Amino acid sequence: MRIVFAGTPEFAACALEALIAAGHEISLVLTQPDRPAGRGMKLRMSPVKEVALRHGIAVAQPDNLKTEESRRPIAAAAPEVMVVAAYGLILPEAVLAIPPLGCVNIHASLLPRWRGAAPIQRAIEAGDAETGITLMQMDRGLDTGAMLSRHPLAIVPDDDAGSLHDKLAALGAEAIVALLPVLADIRPVAQDDAQACYAAKIAKDEARLDWRLPAAVLDRRIRAFNPFPGAAAQLDGQPIKVWRARPAAGSGRSGEILAVGPQAIRVACGEGALDLLELQKAGGRRLPPAAFLAGHPLAVGQRLD
Repeated sequence: MRIVFAGTPEFAACALEALIAAGHEISLVLTQPDRPAGRGMKLRMSPVKEVALRHGIAVAQPDNLKTEESRRPIAAAAPEVMVVAAYGLILPEAVLAIPPLGCVNIHASLLPRWRGAAPIQRAIEAGDAETGITLMQMDRGLDTGAMLSRHPLAIVPDDDAGSLHDKLAALGAEAIVALLPVLADIRPVAQDDAQACYAAKIAKDEARLDWRLPAAVLDRRIRAFNPFPGAAAQLDGQPIKVWRARPAAGSGRSGEILAVGPQAIRVACGEGALDLLELQKAGGRRLPPAAFLAGHPLAVGQRLD
């Protein structure tokens, strides 16, 4: 098929690579403008743009799609269908109307659950047993369009946002390649709005660990906020990030260090305890407990704020 593809991060780049490999003609790629990134804050192109340029595909990077001028390249590309994955811009009705087969979105949840910007993180944080990919026909709303197919995926106990992202990116790529040949024959199914919930964008201040909460809740938050923004704690006024942990038996004052060893640092929570398995001090590297303790000795009875 002749496709205009719109996407920005690695999640979308995986789908674009799969569509190219499947032999589809990508007549245009839309992606977010290059942004400053890294310590030097140099302009960096998106993963989707990198894939497009590597394959010699035309790229457009409008700030928005509100003007006729910004939409002209899409119309000129004459797509049969537009495939969208984590693009980052709202598609106005004038864009939705361009492809004869509509605009298909690859969404990283089982809609109508977790509409919005951070479905992967919110599913882990909520303790969901499964998530998945939904391919939907886009409309004016935010992830409200009729569903074309749903593809469940179990969330395993050690999944974090990074590992689940990679699984869902691969599943989304596989799903869109399978859908396109039969797209014209599929009857979309409307979402049940009564079952909908919203996956709000992750804010950095959410990542502060409140040791008064149950260990199971904190474990989910640590996994949900890995790799971004990283769960944060403080020790003697100094920031520490906790990248990996697991619930454990134990009790004490919230935040109190119950045990210190090369395999884990056990911390009391509001209910139960957490074994901290990977930590990082400001300016340092992620370290397992033994390496962390070699440079930052801890003692039983100290408390994490």
